[in-house]
Amino acid sequence: MSFVLLIPAGSLPSLEFNNAACGNIVVLHCSLRFGIAAYRKYSSGGGYPNISLSAPLPGIPKPVFASVDGHEKYETKITTLENGLKVASQNKFGQFCTVGILVNSGSRHEAKYPSGIAHFLEKLAFSSTAQYGSKDEILLTLEKHGGICDCQTSRDTTMYAVSAEVKGLDTVVSLLSDAVLQPRLLDEEIEMTKMAIRFELEDLNMRPDPEPLLTEMIHAAAYRGNTVGLPRFCPVDNVEKIDKKVLHGYLRNYYCPERMVLAGVGIEHEQLVECARKYLLNVKPVWETPAVTNVDLSVAQYTGGIVRMEKDMSDVSLGPTPIPELTHIMIGLESCSFLEEDFIPFAVLNMMMGGGGSFSAGGPGKGMFTRLYLNVLNRHHWMYNATSYHHSYEDSGLLCIHASADPRQVREMVEIITREFIQMAGNTGEMELERAKTQLKSMLMMNLESRPVIFEDVGRQVLSTGKRKLPHELCDLISECCAVSHCPRMNTSKLPCPAKMDAFPACIAFSDRPTCLNWQTSL
Repeated sequence: MSFVLLIPAGSLPSLEFNNAACGNIVVLHCSLRFGIAAYRKYSSGGGYPNISLSAPLPGIPKPVFASVDGHEKYETKITTLENGLKVASQNKFGQFCTVGILVNSGSRHEAKYPSGIAHFLEKLAFSSTAQYGSKDEILLTLEKHGGICDCQTSRDTTMYAVSAEVKGLDTVVSLLSDAVLQPRLLDEEIEMTKMAIRFELEDLNMRPDPEPLLTEMIHAAAYRGNTVGLPRFCPVDNVEKIDKKVLHGYLRNYYCPERMVLAGVGIEHEQLVECARKYLLNVKPVWETPAVTNVDLSVAQYTGGIVRMEKDMSDVSLGPTPIPELTHIMIGLESCSFLEEDFIPFAVLNMMMGGGGSFSAGGPGKGMFTRLYLNVLNRHHWMYNATSYHHSYEDSGLLCIHASADPRQVREMVEIITREFIQMAGNTGEMELERAKTQLKSMLMMNLESRPVIFEDVGRQVLSTGKRKLPHELCDLISECCAVSHCPRMNTSKLPCPAKMDAFPACIAFSDRPTCLNWQTSL
C-alpha cells in the first residue's frame, strides 16, 4: 500500500506510522516558490479562497455572448405545388438531413374498407418499386449516402421518412416518390406481410407491457366503431381479406397530392422544392387515378363505454420469476382537438397529473412532484403504476389515466383514480401550475433538439393546419396558460361519485386472471 501526502514546506508535522500496516509513505513538500500565502489563499486544506464566486475573476477578459433576438434563426418555409402537394422545410446546421412524405391517411379512414390496411401499408413500405427491384436495393442505395428509412402509421397519419447526407437529397426524394406512389405490392411481399402481422399480433398479446393494448381498448371504448375508435392493428380475421386489389382501392382515394406533405429538416427550401417538382409533380401512380369519390370525412363521435379483456399471463414470463398477476384499468374523458385553444391547458394538465411506474416515477426530473405520484403512488404502496396520457386528434381528444394493481384491490384502485379525475379540475396552486408549465416547455425544447422530431413536428403541423407554430410561439402559449380549472372543456361532471361506481364515460379493464373482474358486475 502506498500513500502520497502533499504538505506545505516548513510545516511538516511529526508523523509516526506502522510500516507493517501502512507500507511505504511518500511525503512531497510544496515548492518554496509558492509560499505559505499562496497556500492559504487557494488551497482547500488549511484555508478558503478570498475570491468571490459571484464576481468575475481578475485579469480575465470579459466574455462576448451571441445575441439572441427571441426568434428562430431558421423559420419553416412552405410552398404549395400546382398539384396541391405542400413542401415544408426548416434548415438546420449539419451534414445530414431528414426528409419524408406525410399522408393524411390512417386507421381512422378505414370505415369503408377492411380494418388493417394502414397496418399492411406500414409493413409493405420501402419494398420493391418501379425503380428498385427489392428492399435490399433500396437499403443499398441509402447506404451510399449513410441513410436509413422508416415508415410509421398512426390513427390519422402515415409517415415515410429517410435520414441521409444532404448531398444525397435528389436520390432520397426520388426514392420516397417511388416508395409512396409506385410500389409493386407483389404477391410474395403481401404474403410475407401477412406472416409478419400475425407474428406481431401474437407478440402483442403476450407482451408483459400492456400499454399498446390499453391504448387500443380505450379508443375502442371512447369512440365505439367510428374514426379514431377503429382498430390501429389489423384484426386477425381481416389478415386474409386484404390483397393487392383492396390496397389499390384504398391508395387510389387517400394517396393523392392534396393529402400529402413533403417535409425536410436540414436542407435548403429551394433545393427541396426543385426535387419535389422533379419527382412528385407529374408522376403517375401505379394505381389508376379517377375522380376521388370514396374518402371518409367522418367527424369523431365520442360515445363512451366499457371494454373488458381477460388474459392468462402465467406462461408468458421470460425468466424463472413469473410475471405478477395484475389488473390494469384505464379511465378516460373526452378532451379537445389540437386545433382548439384548450389544447395547451390540457397539455399542462396532463403534465401536472404525470405519474409513472412505482419504481420509475420518483427522482428529480422524473415526475416526483406530479399529482399521481404524490397522491397515488406515494400513498399507496400496492399501486404498480399510475400514469396520465393525452391523445389529441384533428376533431377530438382523450385524456386518460392508466393504473395497475393486484386483482384483490381493483375496487379501491378505481375509487382512487376516479377521485383524482374529480379533483383534477379543482383549485391549482400557483407553484404547482408554474412547475407543470416549466416542465412542459422543457420537454418540448428538449425533444425539438432531435432532427427527426423536428421533421415530424413540421410535417404533422403543416399537414393538419397548413402552417407551423414555432417552438417560441408554443412556449409563449404555455406561459400564458391560466389555472387549469378555468378550462371550459374540463368537465368532470360525467364522472360518478366514487362510492356509487356508476358507468364511466370511457373505461377499460385488462386482467391477468378471470376471477378479478367480478367487481364490474356492479357497474
